[in-house]
Amino acid sequence: MHGIIFSQLRKYVVTKQGSRAWSTLLKHAQLENRSYLSVSEYPDAEMEALVSAAAKMSGQSATVVLEDFGVFIAPLLMNIYRHLIPGDWKTLDVIENTEETIHHVVRVQTPGAKPPVLRTTRRSEDEVVLIYGSPRKLCALAIGIARGVAKQFNEAIEVTQTKCMHNGAPYCEIVFRKGFKFW
Repeated sequence: MHGIIFSQLRKYVVTKQGSRAWSTLLKHAQLENRSYLSVSEYPDAEMEALVSAAAKMSGQSATVVLEDFGVFIAPLLMNIYRHLIPGDWKTLDVIENTEETIHHVVRVQTPGAKPPVLRTTRRSEDEVVLIYGSPRKLCALAIGIARGVAKQFNEAIEVTQTKCMHNGAPYCEIVFRKGFKFW
């Protein structure tokens, strides 16, 4: 997994739980003295161990931690890939086109990078269905990133996961709909 995810996980943990939390997390994950560089690749098993330890430390499920982390990391990802996102796009457009724009560039610019394979269907102006496939099974992170993207656009989205690899499905199917804000 790409090092930027690990370095951002560190920032997330410190932001949520304080400056000593990262070293405690590393200890609980049995990764003491491990450091992560944004430009390197690391074993997926280390992310699994860190997320599991973070869930135990926070008293939340790994799903909740991953989704919250996705919301946290979305502004950075939007900033990094802003040049690939047309000015008239909104949340559902970004979700619909991530594979062809952002993931394509990630694969070209970072040999060995393995972002999840995404397939989308635009059912209407207000709805996109995302098919998420990855052996990492980080669908909760994808949902969190989508929620974070919506926050960047000051939009509300509704999310329904109709299939999940964690429940035995061969892929995850996530439906994103434009939501309504009442303020």
